[in-house]
Formats: sequence, C-alpha cells, structure tokens
Amino acid sequence: MSGNNDIACAEIYVSGRVQGVYFRAFTLKVAARLGLVGYAQNLPDGRVKVIAQGEKSLILELVDNLRIGPELSSVEDLDINWSAPFDELTEFFIKR
Repeated sequence: MSGNNDIACAEIYVSGRVQGVYFRAFTLKVAARLGLVGYAQNLPDGRVKVIAQGEKSLILELVDNLRIGPELSSVEDLDINWSAPFDELTEFFIKR
C-alpha cells in the first residue's frame, strides 16, 4: 500500500438543513461509488453523523461532496474527527 492512500476512518458531523432532504441516501450513493464503508445516521439535534472508512483520499472526496449535499439540502458546517479504522464495517449503510 502506498503511503499517500492510507486506510483511515472519519467521523463527520454535518449541520444545516440536512434531515428530510435525501441527505443520508445521497451520502450512501456517493460513499458506495467511492468504495467506502460506514454509515449515515440522523441525530436528534438535527445533524447527520457519517462514519466513513477507506482510503483517506476517497474519504476526502466524500467530504467534498458532503459540503455540497443533495439539491434540497443546505450544509452549514462539517466537523471531522479522524481515527483508526474499525474492522467490523463491511459496507456503507443508512443507520436508523
């Protein structure tokens, strides 16, 4: 494995108008296309939590897409925390 595409995990909190606007499904579509594993989950405070694991460069591509979001969304802020990957994740899904 090359050093510039190390496997990583990002815990991303997306705030703004991100619930009820197809945001989790949008995230699933983009993450699956990039080959990432993890999940997207609505939080009680109105944010969406995204766990994404895979090559760091692909996670950063996902983050670029999350900043834009689907058509009806309005992303105000992203908070990203990086960590070591979790072995138990095998696909990307919507967590309810």
